[in-house]
Amino acid sequence: MTELLQRILPTVQKPARYTGGEFHEIQKNPEEVRVNIAFCFPDTYEIGMSNLGMRILYGVMNGMEGVWCQRVFAPWGDMEQAQQEHNLPLWALESRKPVKDFDMIAFTIGYEMCYTNILNMLSLSGVPLHACERKGLKNIVFAGGVCAFNPEPLAPFVDFFSLGEGEDITVEIVSLYDRAKAETWTKEAFLKEVSKIPGIYVPSFYEHQYHDDGTLASIVPLNDAPARVTKRIVEDLDSAYWPTKTIVPSTEIVHDRANLEVFRGCIRGCRFCQAGFSCRPVRKKSPEVLYRQAVETMEDSGHNEITLSSLSTSDYRGLKALTDELIPYCHSNNINLSVPSLRADNFSRELMEKLQTVRKSGLTFAPEAGTQRLRDVINKNLTEEEILTTCANAFSGGWNNVKLYFMLGLPTETDEDVLGIAELVYKIIQTWKAESSNKKRGLRVHVATAFFVPKPHTPFQWEQQITAEEYLRRCKLLKSHFYSKSIEYDYHAPDLSRLEAVMARGDRRLAPVIEEAVKSGARLDGWDEYFRYDLWLDAFQKCGVDMDFYTTRGYGEDELLPWDTIDVGVSKKFLLRERRLAYAGTVTPDCREGCAGCGANCLLKEVDCDA
Repeated sequence: MTELLQRILPTVQKPARYTGGEFHEIQKNPEEVRVNIAFCFPDTYEIGMSNLGMRILYGVMNGMEGVWCQRVFAPWGDMEQAQQEHNLPLWALESRKPVKDFDMIAFTIGYEMCYTNILNMLSLSGVPLHACERKGLKNIVFAGGVCAFNPEPLAPFVDFFSLGEGEDITVEIVSLYDRAKAETWTKEAFLKEVSKIPGIYVPSFYEHQYHDDGTLASIVPLNDAPARVTKRIVEDLDSAYWPTKTIVPSTEIVHDRANLEVFRGCIRGCRFCQAGFSCRPVRKKSPEVLYRQAVETMEDSGHNEITLSSLSTSDYRGLKALTDELIPYCHSNNINLSVPSLRADNFSRELMEKLQTVRKSGLTFAPEAGTQRLRDVINKNLTEEEILTTCANAFSGGWNNVKLYFMLGLPTETDEDVLGIAELVYKIIQTWKAESSNKKRGLRVHVATAFFVPKPHTPFQWEQQITAEEYLRRCKLLKSHFYSKSIEYDYHAPDLSRLEAVMARGDRRLAPVIEEAVKSGARLDGWDEYFRYDLWLDAFQKCGVDMDFYTTRGYGEDELLPWDTIDVGVSKKFLLRERRLAYAGTVTPDCREGCAGCGANCLLKEVDCDA
């Protein structure tokens, strides 16, 4: 295999994607390894190596005695073609061992449009696609990540799903497998035992039955499986594993920098945001631990940039204390410190000026909606005054570039709301003219609109998605009201977002569609170079599945949902209440102002919503 690979690598783009051998890559003596795990990221190397969760779990599993976790990424088209021409199976980077020779095959799934990559990677590995075809303990396939909160479209392909945060549950899974392998259990015996671990969902232990109209009639647990499976969380982040000795890629990746996770969860309640609800409750790290981890990470990696990451970093109350310590360290070591995920209602010009002493980079905010009415509907808790005041502070400090992100197709949206985006942008331009201290460079306002995708475990999980035609009409309406040369406007193509909505809210009947699409050549759907909507339309037609059933139909409030077996800690009763408040235009204050009773605190032994 090594000799063949050496002949192929000079013929493909970015051969370093496939070689391994990076600094801090973990090598182990195969003779001392009892459990071999192929840790698969269903996208390219540069995307997967930018994924923080993968780095954490790579370190967790390799920290276990007798366990070797190795990385596998989806190949680019040229490498896939070469593999097929030379009958070269997919391999792991650390040992170049074929994936089909591994005990366990783990996937982390953060995006619905990676589903075809999962099947394609199994196919390229020579591993049977369907769980029922994989006999014995070899090639046990399990998966986690945010998409596991609706596992049903992948149910026939995955042996079990790990729900929630993986630091603790992964150790329990692998330890059980180690025992099962040593005691030569059957696969059925292993699945029964692993289903007893809190947070494990075994799809084959649940039978889905449907009404004549296609809606879900019942979900029947089998083999003593729990009626609902509750996600796992890590309570004490200060003592949780953190990868300070992390792999340094030998080729460019998307986020080529070190990351520092300041807290998990979100105090906000934006009603469209799956992460904001499914990652609750809030748990924070102390500034002292964060500073130590930052220094250790930078000294071991050689990176020249570190990013403070979370769902809303400016909500971290320890931010000033942390940056007061980090900024001098970064300046003295020529390290760039960045703080993304800022909100317009708590933007600190003082902090940004400290961070950007050399160059004023652009500011990025996500108002999501153009009118106050619609921002109240989605519970953005952001006023026009706060947006304009923040822009005025930034412009007077020398900033000249602003990126603004909005969604079109939100529940209750009207043309007035669409045109409200244009009005807000022009008010920002007028604010720059009045407040800018650097008018020579001119102003650039980048406006981007996305097609709203209703997601599970949110107050909008029941909503209709507008048609692609209606979405494009609203995009054109908005564009026709942008007259200033200072504005650059981009909008997402609707086809991918429509398919994302299908996969996000889909059930088990989508599995044959995904399989058919892969057979027809669908893969790397998140990349414009490869996404082919026509393949998907053909697959849906061949399988007799209607996309509108999962998109424009919407879901009834009393309807059994495919993901109702999964408990993320936020109650359905709370989500329904939030949906009704949305239609009333009533906002729910953030968690600091008072607990709204979502239910996520029940996952904690000690309640602390104060990030």
